Amino acid sequence: MNSQSSELTALMHEIGQKAKAAAARLALAPRAQKDAALMAAAKALRAREAAILEANALDMAKGREKGLSVAMLDRLELTPERVEAMARGLEDVAKLDDPIGKELASWDRPNGLKIKRVSVPLGVIGIIYESRPNVTADAGSLCLKAGNAAILRGGSDSFHSSGEILLALQDGLREAGLPEASIQRVPTTDRAAVGLMLRMDEAIDVVVPRGGRGLIERIREEARMPVFSHLDGLCHTYVDAAADLEQAQAVVLNAKMRRTGICGATETLLVHQDVAGALLPGLSAALNERGCELRADERAGALMAGAAAAKAEDWDTEYLDAILSVKVVDSAQEAIDHINRHGSHHTEAVLSQDDAVLTQFANEVDAGIIMLNASTQFADGGEFGMGAEIGISTGKMHARGPVGTEQLTSYKYVVTGAGHTRP
Repeated sequence: MNSQSSELTALMHEIGQKAKAAAARLALAPRAQKDAALMAAAKALRAREAAILEANALDMAKGREKGLSVAMLDRLELTPERVEAMARGLEDVAKLDDPIGKELASWDRPNGLKIKRVSVPLGVIGIIYESRPNVTADAGSLCLKAGNAAILRGGSDSFHSSGEILLALQDGLREAGLPEASIQRVPTTDRAAVGLMLRMDEAIDVVVPRGGRGLIERIREEARMPVFSHLDGLCHTYVDAAADLEQAQAVVLNAKMRRTGICGATETLLVHQDVAGALLPGLSAALNERGCELRADERAGALMAGAAAAKAEDWDTEYLDAILSVKVVDSAQEAIDHINRHGSHHTEAVLSQDDAVLTQFANEVDAGIIMLNASTQFADGGEFGMGAEIGISTGKMHARGPVGTEQLTSYKYVVTGAGHTRP
């Protein structure tokens, strides 16, 4: 081991030990103290706005030099409005109920033992993410509210922005009398740090990845601790034969084009054959006007001006860009089968006025989030009233869908006896 790797190993070990010590204190911190830290951090974010935007301008300039796409630059960019949204997000998390110490269930046994199941923090949570600097505030605040210490490892693209946001979070911790190590960041862009994090099972209790397929697959393969899985956001919108077509056009445009670089953006549109002729010509014109590239199957392409022929891989691609694949289907069942075969179990939407179709879609589609007559862009913990989210879990163990404060807890059993001995 050379001196540089030895120093990085020592640094990561120190971060892990500080996080464990902080987690022990956070687990016992009363709600008022955690909320005070969040409110003070929100105030600090606003006070540091100029420094945050200056750091973000540096990240944006480097992103342009690097050749990041328009959608990726949009994920990276901070504006005064987005800084304010982060601050409000912290305040929203502070207003949530404390998820720790809740009695989840209780019962008495015939022998007189009284058993309670009580919520507790997970401990230390590692969050590994790429270009979105707001994840620093979202992840840090949610972990804190749920009594967990956080070790953040953001991507190199948002390195300077995330650093300034972290300072605001730590301002809040200090003001509330909580350890700064409650929220730490790996202070290097060296990719070797990720590998070290994934082997720190003695310090990190669970890891939450947010990023592209390559990052997620690496974490799944290398992590020694549990992973809250989030793979692609390959989301679909299905327009049924019984859809309100005026509503459908508005929802599809929003689902695809509101922000194309987020994981809740629709990537594939499925349209029932009975309404394809009425919907697709006007919809394609509206999408073309907004700069969206269309890739369609044969039936859809015949109705959509300027659409290129879709290739097999288009049905399995998360574009994160102004690109939409379109397919005409014969039935709701064909749409459901297509989604279950090609989707990523993230967010799927159906537009229909037929309650039977809505029920069938909700029951049969395998995804963390099902949208009935609503845009897939609502796939967000903040929109769900969670204050914020660390990510959308597409796995089925422990957490599924938006990961908020309640999903960042575990539980323990408290058993009360009166000198009981087991025969």
